Amino acid sequence: MNSPIRVILVDDQQLVRAGLSMVVNAQPDMRVVGEAGDGDAAVALVARTPADVVLMDVRMPRRDGIEATAAITADKAAPRIVMLTTYDLDEYLLAAIKAGASGFLLKDAPPDDLVGAIRAVHCGDAVIAPASTRRLIDHVAQLSGPDEDPERFVDLTDREREVLVLVARGLSNAEIAGTLYLAETTVKTHVGRILTKLGARDRVQAVVAAYEGGLVRPGAGPAGTGPD
Repeated sequence: MNSPIRVILVDDQQLVRAGLSMVVNAQPDMRVVGEAGDGDAAVALVARTPADVVLMDVRMPRRDGIEATAAITADKAAPRIVMLTTYDLDEYLLAAIKAGASGFLLKDAPPDDLVGAIRAVHCGDAVIAPASTRRLIDHVAQLSGPDEDPERFVDLTDREREVLVLVARGLSNAEIAGTLYLAETTVKTHVGRILTKLGARDRVQAVVAAYEGGLVRPGAGPAGTGPD
């Protein structure tokens, strides 16, 4: 039997942590290994407690979730982090992803979504579903504006650029395979190489890079084209 997924809970509300703990510990493949009530405590806890996934609240006293995430993910061996947010389009989402979070989850999400998100990031995927990626990134990209940097993508092959554009448009691997007439396993390989070349932890960070670098623009296809 595989070792359980070790989860740390970070939220300034004890009742929220208690609810999350009940859901996580009810799973046969997970267990809560620690809790913290603010960002400072979270950073200290992660430093001394082996963990696989951290559920991190965005807004907390002292150090907030974004600052704590950036501090934790500075270590390449850091656990995956899922940001917990109250609103569907949180103004801190882009900053959280850039800080190293693997995605976000609404605090009122059903328990099945919570445990599914934990399993997803533990496997190296992103919490944000492909169908939701474009809507979310369009929103935050409009807030931040592109900082075009073609050199960011110089190491990508033409095919990898094509795949990245489609990832940024919210397509799943299966949909990309159908669009480019490739095997889904080939698309998965391309995505893996893109992440490595861009230094991205997951496909959500790759999407942010695509928008920030001007490869894709909100509400449009590749840079220089019109709306889809």
